[in-house]
Amino acid sequence: MRLYPVEAGNFKLDGGAMFGVVPKTLWERTNPSDDKNRIEMASRCLLVEERKQLILIDTGMGNKQGDSFFRHYGLWGDYSLVSSLALAGFHPDDITDVFFTHLHFDHCGGAVNKDNAGKLIPAFKNAYYWVHKSHWEWATFPNAREKASFLPDNILPLEQSGQLKFIEDPGPFIKETPFPFSIQLIDGHTEKQMLPLIEYQGEKILYAADLVPTVGHIPIPYIMGYDTRPLLTLKEKEQILRNSFEKEVLLFLQHDPHHQLISLQNTEKGIRMENHFKFKSYFSP
Repeated sequence: MRLYPVEAGNFKLDGGAMFGVVPKTLWERTNPSDDKNRIEMASRCLLVEERKQLILIDTGMGNKQGDSFFRHYGLWGDYSLVSSLALAGFHPDDITDVFFTHLHFDHCGGAVNKDNAGKLIPAFKNAYYWVHKSHWEWATFPNAREKASFLPDNILPLEQSGQLKFIEDPGPFIKETPFPFSIQLIDGHTEKQMLPLIEYQGEKILYAADLVPTVGHIPIPYIMGYDTRPLLTLKEKEQILRNSFEKEVLLFLQHDPHHQLISLQNTEKGIRMENHFKFKSYFSP
């Protein structure tokens, strides 16, 4: 197996929304904001190469939305999904499977492109697209709170393409999967978010997605205002961070622009980051 971090682009989100009830004087210590109260965010995907499978976990927000959309989210930096795949030595046509943790726009937008005629088409023509069936139903009939995060242009073309596949196991932990990793299901952020747990070069890596988007979100009460069931997130986060510390699981952070991979320690204030690493420097080629 080979793993490749794939930087799909950087953006910004409102710091208050990202930290919920936590006062700005606390969260700004780790996540400083700009003059519009926005904090810097990454869209970091993970490419898993195993025999004949090339699995892309999440796809970032893509580039098909209008200028006003991208101005609102303050895109910054030079990363893009296609260029980062190329740096790893791959082309979009090489991808066999796209695995979605969930279908919020910043996790799935890069899965669909517009062609020259403006038609919406899958960005990975040779891939199956995998999502949990309960989450698909949640996303295609969204509640008012999440509706702005589930963009039809990102979702419906996948169904129309015939390339859509479902995970149906109710979990909470799925060992038997079509992938070379197991899956932890959590429901606090959104219905049936899927977190891959990967064994690689003698280590265990949890793709933390929106359970722990940045290092600043490690303290248990630091929960996003976007979460649909924050008290459930509180419980899930406490259990998963405790288990990750006890079993020496590394966290792969999807949204932290400055920390790719971290280890955990137990302190008098609870679980916290111990060390952070660049993925390529931690693991041998």
